[in-house]
Amino acid sequence: MTIFGAAGVEVLGQGVAVERAAELRRGWEAEFGTTAPLPAVSPATRGDFRVRSRAVRVDDVAVTDLRGASVIRTEGPLGGPEDVVRLYVVKRGAWTLGGGHDGTERTVSAGQFLLKHIGRPQHFATVADTTAKVLVLPAPMLTPLLGNRAVTGAAGTAEVRLLTAHTNMLYQTMHDLGPAGAQAAHSTLIELARAARELADGRLTDPGLSAAVLARDLNVSVRTLQRAFAATGESVISYIRRRRLEEARLALAAPSRRLSISELAAHWQFSDSSHFIRTFKKHYGSTPSEYARSQKPTGALMRRASAHSGRHAQQRADRRRLGGA
Repeated sequence: MTIFGAAGVEVLGQGVAVERAAELRRGWEAEFGTTAPLPAVSPATRGDFRVRSRAVRVDDVAVTDLRGASVIRTEGPLGGPEDVVRLYVVKRGAWTLGGGHDGTERTVSAGQFLLKHIGRPQHFATVADTTAKVLVLPAPMLTPLLGNRAVTGAAGTAEVRLLTAHTNMLYQTMHDLGPAGAQAAHSTLIELARAARELADGRLTDPGLSAAVLARDLNVSVRTLQRAFAATGESVISYIRRRRLEEARLALAAPSRRLSISELAAHWQFSDSSHFIRTFKKHYGSTPSEYARSQKPTGALMRRASAHSGRHAQQRADRRRLGGA
């Protein structure tokens, strides 16, 4: 288990800012190498670079705390592919991630977190007076659960608060940790991130799932939870319904599907099959039955397979007749 630490760096002023930004990059790369690459900042950022940061790495987990009095924006080449999961927790200001191939952007506002798999490096930008924590986590531990989805939520949830408290403790104790302590610290980081990921999705089939239940489990008020979801553009109930629809759609496309439409509706907690069908069609543009049929082989392929099977059956019958003659 390897432990590294980077001391806080503060860069102020106009003429000195460019060289200090370069010093920050050199020091960062000396400590972290390619584990958590730091993109190049834009010339405008270097002209007024007032940033304080600290970072710690425990084996394949890296934690960075950043406080930027000035705006930060990165640009230029990004290097080769990555394969990590990143958790962004924004306490103040806003952190915007440049999109992937489609050019979209995603902004994490104050009081929010974002957890997502990073397959390629991304540019980012912050507004002035942004305070944020970024965790770099090993992809093999989390990607099977996360997939291609980005998970967002309130940074004030119990799981995220416990995670941030744990990382803050690492700064104070990292140089005193032995191999066993470092391994425990590493494992705790992974498990806490996993808990934050699974929180919203773990009870989709529970008939009692509601905003009140989630708020109680997270040790926050219903109003706080509703505000957190509102910041992501959908209500708690809308999120639950969307995730249930997604899971039902996956079940419909499964080759070995065993449940009927009515059974799927009941399993994913829709009031009845009619409600499920209406909601599914409104969201996906087709009924569940139509969608399930669209996932099967086309009619031409089915006819070809049927004809192929028929020819084999006829050949077997001919052989039996010849054998009996």
